[in-house]
Amino acid sequence: MNQHWKEILPIDRYIVRASSLLHDYDRKILTLLYQPLIGVTSYSLYMTLWSELEQNRLWGEENSHHHIMATMQLNLRDIYKERLKLEGIGLLKTYVKNESDQRSYLYELQPPISPQEFFSDGVLNVYLYNRVGKTKYNHLKRFFSDKEIDTTNYQSVTKTFNEVFDSIKATEMVSQISNEMRADLDSDQNNAFIQRSSSSDYQLKNSFFDFDLFFAGLSEVMIPKKAINNAVKEAILKLSFLYSIDPLQMQNITMSALNHDDTIDIEKLRKSARDWYQFENGDSLPTLIERTQPLPLQTMTNQEPTSKEEQLIKQLEVISPKQLLIDISGGAEPSSGDLKIVEDVLFHQKLQPGVVNVLIYYVMLRTDMKLSKAYVEKIAGHWTRKGIKTVKEAMDLAKQEHRQYQNWAENGKAKSNRRRNPIRTEMLPEWLNQEKKATKEMKEQPSEENLVFELEKKKLEEDLKKYKKKSVNNPK
Repeated sequence: MNQHWKEILPIDRYIVRASSLLHDYDRKILTLLYQPLIGVTSYSLYMTLWSELEQNRLWGEENSHHHIMATMQLNLRDIYKERLKLEGIGLLKTYVKNESDQRSYLYELQPPISPQEFFSDGVLNVYLYNRVGKTKYNHLKRFFSDKEIDTTNYQSVTKTFNEVFDSIKATEMVSQISNEMRADLDSDQNNAFIQRSSSSDYQLKNSFFDFDLFFAGLSEVMIPKKAINNAVKEAILKLSFLYSIDPLQMQNITMSALNHDDTIDIEKLRKSARDWYQFENGDSLPTLIERTQPLPLQTMTNQEPTSKEEQLIKQLEVISPKQLLIDISGGAEPSSGDLKIVEDVLFHQKLQPGVVNVLIYYVMLRTDMKLSKAYVEKIAGHWTRKGIKTVKEAMDLAKQEHRQYQNWAENGKAKSNRRRNPIRTEMLPEWLNQEKKATKEMKEQPSEENLVFELEKKKLEEDLKKYKKKSVNNPK
């Protein structure tokens, strides 16, 4: 993402095309169902491209990317990042034409899938549920649906074409067609009719599920290979991605969805996969907090740490925020409140998982191992405005702004706890410690000590306190 300039430049030309006619109903689907998943900026980019199409037309006018930058008041890096979201979720197809002195892009807008497809998708609906919560999710389902009327007692009395209209012989019809009329009736090769095509679904690149291993463990007696058609394979791919199901586990889940006629019930397959995940993960559904730092944003991938700080950076780049909370609490599951705070930061502030890990460490050590929602959100908002993307950037900014963050914490506690004792000085991670100079002035000096050591030190102090109490109460 940092090298977006290799993919696109402001002077590059582009033209917008719609794969089919877009309706106002699509706008409701995009606003209420897709926007919570892709965010307001990606949604705005789609609407901006849509606005370039003339009303009821398929093509827009050619422009440079300066035009989008000026319209949306965004830099090209952010526009490129949001464009990739639209491509990934199936709302945009991008084509490029390289000429000798110019590069041109074709942005083809895809209509969103229907609400029925969305709510039965198995991936999009699960993510939407985690974004908006149970109450809002059910409200959206009711908004896009209506009570079904029982039509079993109705009989069709609709007339057919030949019952209503008279017909003439085909030979008479052909004889009356002139050459000029025949030319008008022939299709124009240079034009395409404006019509509504089927919605374009998002695509998953299969680089994570081994179908060979999946089929190797199945026999024709258990599941006939003809039962695993393209629709079933696509469902298996989505479910394995969503719930992190390996091929061996997927075999059992697929067998549980086999019908008596040797076909796979996709809806039953989805339910079985969801039930398996909830059984394995304490009745919860997958959320953002289980994601790790994207590989392009990891700075220590191909390097060996040469200091304690680099060891910490590498650790925070490969661990998810949820696992970090578990490790900090000694293996105990984090509270739902803590998880909600972290997920809100990931979703609303759009910070990367590794950056959130730094935020968790910093806030917990500043607030006596507790996550303060207001404090977390205030620092997260600052990091978002600063465009922090990597673990190292987050740690460097925390060093620079430590005094400011300390004031925020103290002011927050002073407002909510005016009658309580003054805030005690909390332990800081070594990479934020301040060293005294010979003079009276203080200057922040980051240490090379590992933050994990500080956590262990704090736990050891607590264990010693418990041991002393036990010795006093039970003298030998």
